[in-house]
Amino acid sequence: MFVVTADQRGSTGRPDLVDGLLQSFAQWSDEAQRSVVLPMERTVGDEVQALLGTAEAAVDLALWLCRSGEWAIGIGAGAVEEPLAETARASTGPAFLHARHAVERAKTRTEPVPLVVYGSNRESATQATAILQLLASVLRRRTAGGWEVADLLSAGRSRREAAGALKISEQAVSQRVRAAMIEEERRARPVAAALVTTAAGPASVQNEEER
Repeated sequence: MFVVTADQRGSTGRPDLVDGLLQSFAQWSDEAQRSVVLPMERTVGDEVQALLGTAEAAVDLALWLCRSGEWAIGIGAGAVEEPLAETARASTGPAFLHARHAVERAKTRTEPVPLVVYGSNRESATQATAILQLLASVLRRRTAGGWEVADLLSAGRSRREAAGALKISEQAVSQRVRAAMIEEERRARPVAAALVTTAAGPASVQNEEER
């Protein structure tokens, strides 16, 4: 399974953002409800954690968290002790330990982007970290106009429909798609998810194939 842990960056002397994040997560998890094993909750201080059943959902959540630039994010890939507790905070297992290691690394200045993957397969975890940091860099540089188009397309709108909603031409939509690297992001996400799956080790790879 896949644990996503996020810690608010530079929280000393700043407002606590956890409550707002938990409200937003409720909307995010409505869209990915089947993948949420244990919902996001505050663990300690300004840190949150969620347990997800698929690498695709873990990648999506991590990149969603990266969008604001307010969080250091760790993805832990691996097994969990079963039966699970009622909450992520009370649960345990290698995936939770990996997530702790990952988020602590993500908070260091040695990481170019505060997003790290850690798992039983160290090589795949390193590769997953590299591609997710690259994707996160793309998202952090995306303009408001680029996000307008990206959000509409990810909601299932066509480029023509996006143009109508934004009251711009289809050509302008295509220009924003190129500038925001929306297609590149879309194609790279499954690659990142595959690496996160492999980072969990053989058992998780087998479970993904059986789904």
